[in-house]
Amino acid sequence: MSRPCHVLRVFTRGDVGGNHLGVINDVVGLTDDDMQAIATDLGFSESVFIDWCDSDANPSVRIFTPVSELPFAGHPLVGSAWVLSALGPGMPGSRSTGFIETRVGTVSYAIDKDRVTVTSDIPIDVVLPDETGAVVKRAGLPDPIATRTLGLPKYYHIAEYPSAAAVAALTPDMGALMDIFGLLVFAGNQDQVALRFFAPATGIDEDPATGSAAVALAREFVLRGEGEGAVTVEQGDAIGHPSTINLSWNESGTSIGGTVVRDEVVQVP
Repeated sequence: MSRPCHVLRVFTRGDVGGNHLGVINDVVGLTDDDMQAIATDLGFSESVFIDWCDSDANPSVRIFTPVSELPFAGHPLVGSAWVLSALGPGMPGSRSTGFIETRVGTVSYAIDKDRVTVTSDIPIDVVLPDETGAVVKRAGLPDPIATRTLGLPKYYHIAEYPSAAAVAALTPDMGALMDIFGLLVFAGNQDQVALRFFAPATGIDEDPATGSAAVALAREFVLRGEGEGAVTVEQGDAIGHPSTINLSWNESGTSIGGTVVRDEVVQVP
């Protein structure tokens, strides 16, 4: 039995770039191993499986990298919201809202024309012993100007550099990062940020656009005293996938938004 997979690019910059995503909205008969096998075969940084069979409940999602399942990730949720609006229950149109169940809680979404925004109040205030300096050194990177380690619930190692040019020039030893979930490097301020996310342990050396990393970055700004704010996150340029994430946060939660393009529909087992 085959089923459709919507191949999207999420967080595009205009019509170009973005992070590829496979969205499978028919999960009937699929086991955990089946989902992992499909995600591995697709090879995208993440693939997402939407279960909307129960019309009285919010749609739920399972998110897989090529090698494992994630409890939470940003660009799969934005892509899922786009598919739910276009194909799911309710009346598709120029604007719609709804909720999605993840493995760590409920998120809301809103779609206005071509822009999708996902908002989460999932706790992200787990500040861990800061091991990021040691991670950076082990990967052969220059000393950052600030570091932090956060749980989201995966561990995000965050390193700040003095300029976007410094971020663009980084060439980490990927083998040295295989024992962590991901290294987030950034430069900028509360208006515009250049960001890169290295995560070879997930099966992808560098992610083109990482919504969950943007959420972690928002928490970094909160810990610096910025209780609310908004930034434009530029990512993916270093690997030829220019991407833009609109990030905002306040006491009620954190929002990530951007545009979505559907490239094609393919059949998967």
